[in-house]
Amino acid sequence: MGPDDLTRLRAWQGALRAQFPIIRDHPELAYLDSAATSQKPQAVLDAAHTYLTTRNANAGRGTYPWANATTAMVEGTRGRLKEFLGDPAPESSDVHFVSGTTEGLRAVALDWLVPRLADGDEIVVPFADHQANLSPWLEAQRVLAARGIAVSVRELPYQDGSGDYDQRALAGLAGPATRFVAATHVHHVRGGDMNVHRIREAVGPDVPICLDAAQSIGHLPLSVADLDVDFVVFSGHKALALPGTGAVWSRGERGPAFRPGDWSGTPNTVGIASLAAALDWLTAAGVHRIERWTVGLAARLTEGLRHLAPYRVLGCQRSLAASSDVQKRCGIVSFRHRDIPSDDLGFILFDHGFMVRADSLCQAGVDERDERSGAVRVSLHVYNTPEEIDRLLSVLAGLA
Repeated sequence: MGPDDLTRLRAWQGALRAQFPIIRDHPELAYLDSAATSQKPQAVLDAAHTYLTTRNANAGRGTYPWANATTAMVEGTRGRLKEFLGDPAPESSDVHFVSGTTEGLRAVALDWLVPRLADGDEIVVPFADHQANLSPWLEAQRVLAARGIAVSVRELPYQDGSGDYDQRALAGLAGPATRFVAATHVHHVRGGDMNVHRIREAVGPDVPICLDAAQSIGHLPLSVADLDVDFVVFSGHKALALPGTGAVWSRGERGPAFRPGDWSGTPNTVGIASLAAALDWLTAAGVHRIERWTVGLAARLTEGLRHLAPYRVLGCQRSLAASSDVQKRCGIVSFRHRDIPSDDLGFILFDHGFMVRADSLCQAGVDERDERSGAVRVSLHVYNTPEEIDRLLSVLAGLA
């Protein structure tokens, strides 16, 4: 992204920012915690209100008009999501709605993966990504062990320095016993695009890959055709929709079709309605432009932080300069102060009007009791501005 892109996109961004009531009505505050949950544009709020006040009913349970309209909306949203993901074969893939990424990954682990594994099989999963993308696979291993089936869980290797996955090491790790790989699209702490397309190159054409897309849906384009993954799991509330809704997209080509094991009951229909509206809003806004905007803001922040001696930005150090040609952070910047504990720094920043995340960030392999494991995370979306970044840097400089 060039240094002038923020300027060129400014009018576009201003028009979009004005569509978020909670942002518009609190100009004194800067919401910098979109990796935890995103704010909602008026179109999404209106869609939820319209659904609840005009056709609220159960899906797939009745034959009267409201129920039929709800069923059609749910099915239409499945198709809308496939389109949003660039699904090359929507007639053979499937979408199941879940409460969020955690539930979705666990369903893939227990309902799809466990029945497919046999004694001596191996799976490869990330040990330093979000806890939700490690715990389900270890749970699957325990479930199988209780049945007398020994499955090995291998750590998806990372490159030193960049924090990216090490596809060369993975190619040496994967072998005839490898049955499954779990990965993350955008790292929730370091903010890097993990270049998942290289995983397919490393493991070959037959191994299913499950993608945690919690930090990428709505932030950057995601093409399941280009990435060649078999599952995409995400939370709607991080993609401008309401809380309590998410989805599992499944390709259905490498192995049997994905079917959640338990009776699903009533879906979160209003959440699904909000997700459909969010996908429409994101498409109209242009996800490519959202990516350019948030990557540009993150680069502005890392450029400032690299000149402030007490701070260390987590992740690749070669990508901090705005002029660097190394891949930039996708709207997520995490850092620590040399002397101020991260949770204290979070409180200080809120006193200045900044809402950030400041703790261990749910990272797997981190001891939350160790105060040194904490970090301040700034996570951005289209409603954030360069002025907010500059004000934040000014406050941080005052603490140096």
